Amino acid sequence: MSFFTDKVVIVTGGTEGIGKALVEKLLEDGAKVATCGRNFDKLYQMQLKYSDYPFMTHKADVSFEQDCRRLIELTIKTYGKIDILINNAGISMRALFEETDMDTLRNVMDVNFWGAVYCTKYALPYLLASKGTIVGVSSIAGYRGLPGRSGYSASKYALNGWLESIRTELKHKDVNVIWVCPGFTASNIRNVALNKDAKPEAESLMDEGNMMTAEQCASYILRSIIKKKRNLILTFQGKEAVWMNRLFPSWTDKLIHKFYFKNGVLTK
Repeated sequence: MSFFTDKVVIVTGGTEGIGKALVEKLLEDGAKVATCGRNFDKLYQMQLKYSDYPFMTHKADVSFEQDCRRLIELTIKTYGKIDILINNAGISMRALFEETDMDTLRNVMDVNFWGAVYCTKYALPYLLASKGTIVGVSSIAGYRGLPGRSGYSASKYALNGWLESIRTELKHKDVNVIWVCPGFTASNIRNVALNKDAKPEAESLMDEGNMMTAEQCASYILRSIIKKKRNLILTFQGKEAVWMNRLFPSWTDKLIHKFYFKNGVLTK
């Protein structure tokens, strides 16, 4: 039997990338899964594909508190408990701060930070009862601010700090809290990153082919849940960025600027 057999797991943002890979692996491992997303057609297709599994979908935008509350209520109505909450839903951005409309920053913060807060708040009584696990899918940008991603970096710094805070609060109540920071992972998040006008961009400017796959990332996340880790930093490049920023911050500024800019223009 798998560790996840008969565990009730919520994965937010489960129709794309890491979230979808998590849903698929959890169902294969015998979990009872609930997920949400903003695209009804994608949710419907997943429901059809996994119609023989204990799988619940709900159309929701995690930036709205009542959508998060309803997701938790439907999960309890369907399964009766919650063992694991994986706050995976997230959006990115690509724009220089001086050119960026404030709605871009608000939208990124509402999804990446407040979405996790809302879902966790309403799921917490059930996670306390099951002595469960809270996971936040964060980013290397939560350790090192990235150019062109000021709002994204801010949201992930906020997420990391908040998760560390509640981890300390919940430690004596046997609820484990983990924040996972993937490096560059092949997913749809860059294809729909918000531009300076809060509109989704048309394509990724990164080489997706050389990145960790969403399936690999999902496997690492599930392993960290089993081992009750505190946090998880993925990819050599990600670990390198975190440690270099701690030890040589000024040098890291120059290297990151060189990576993202060409002739003074943001190219990634």
